[in-house]
Amino acid sequence: MNFIEDLEWRGVIHTMMPGTEEQLAKEVTSAYIGFDPTADSLHIGSLAPILLLKRFQLAGHKPIALVGGATGMIGDPSGKSQERNLLNEETLEKNLAGIRKQLAKFLDFETESPNKAEMVNNYDWMKEQTFLSFIRDIGKHITVNYMMAKDSVKKRLTGETRDGMSFTEFTYQLVQGYDFYWLYENMNCKLQMGGSDQWGNITTGTELIRRKASGEAYALTINLITKADGGKFGKTESGNVWLDPEKTTPYAFYQFWLNTADVDAEKYIRVFTFMSKEEIEELIERHRQAPHLRELQKKLAHDITIMVHSEEDYNAAVEASNILFGNATSDALKKLDENTLLAVFDGVPQFKISKKELEEGVKVIDLLTEKAAIFPSKGEMRKLVQSGGVSINKEKLDNQDEVLDGSKLLNNKYLLIQKGKKNYFLLIAE
Repeated sequence: MNFIEDLEWRGVIHTMMPGTEEQLAKEVTSAYIGFDPTADSLHIGSLAPILLLKRFQLAGHKPIALVGGATGMIGDPSGKSQERNLLNEETLEKNLAGIRKQLAKFLDFETESPNKAEMVNNYDWMKEQTFLSFIRDIGKHITVNYMMAKDSVKKRLTGETRDGMSFTEFTYQLVQGYDFYWLYENMNCKLQMGGSDQWGNITTGTELIRRKASGEAYALTINLITKADGGKFGKTESGNVWLDPEKTTPYAFYQFWLNTADVDAEKYIRVFTFMSKEEIEELIERHRQAPHLRELQKKLAHDITIMVHSEEDYNAAVEASNILFGNATSDALKKLDENTLLAVFDGVPQFKISKKELEEGVKVIDLLTEKAAIFPSKGEMRKLVQSGGVSINKEKLDNQDEVLDGSKLLNNKYLLIQKGKKNYFLLIAE
């Protein structure tokens, strides 16, 4: 199966310029995708384009990842209802470094093959441009009528916002078009790929190449990832799901995929994994026969967590899940780092207690009734302890008069109380 055929059965392609497939069949072709440097990490909204470049390289072609140091200073109006904040150079440089590191996990920048991945920053060729030279050499090739016809422009000009669109944003498609032209001239790049919302910007590039260089260039866009319930893909109550483990723990990342709805999981398994058509069809059929086993979600969470993080992180995430939903031991709990511990018990009731008092020694019954109101009375607590229904850090409490001290604290700060089978409480010693 060639690159295009593979994308087609996965249901990925949105629009493709005529001649694209023939160009890829003819020779090893260079293609680029641009990544937005508004943060020092990409999130899972960028995962489909990243994997598109990875599939492109695996098919024998040359991927170019363009990080928009220059365009990041302007702001892309596509899909936006208002202008975004512009970034200073120091912030941009920090963001670029973080993104470069992440892309290197997916693309092979080290191979000696002709299809070695390249990373470029459009600031490198835009910083020498003067305004006059740009409007003289580039601007004259694209008419205002052509630019006004783009959906990204029309929507902003006819939208509800009173602010309209700044000249800065209006020129964005011209700057992105120049990126494609520059890569065509300097790196023999003949294809630009991206999300479906980028079609207007990409075709401005192919038009500029046609008019200024009398060349042939191509465009391919993929469907934007959506959720069946209409919610925004990659968003949770706590915000974006990031690829950086400091921003989204591997546990929370794993849980995101594990909690995918059945109908979405059938789509995502095609888009986000490298399983074959036969493997995926067989897995989907098994899942439909026994959806309660959540085999599809488990495979999705397994493959993507390992790909983005590591097998070690995946195993730790599974073990962390067992702490909340299974019969994990206190040893497993003690292994959790602070971020993962907080991610696992996000949303459970929390109580602050005095670290100084705890270090001096506190009776458990006083701690859980007076210092933290987990039990409304000592009598109720005694009954539950006697029936084996109270645990501290996953260890069953046998004696309510036991004295606790600071040595019990997880990460020198937390105590996990379990009341009955499902009720958890987190005590934070400060």
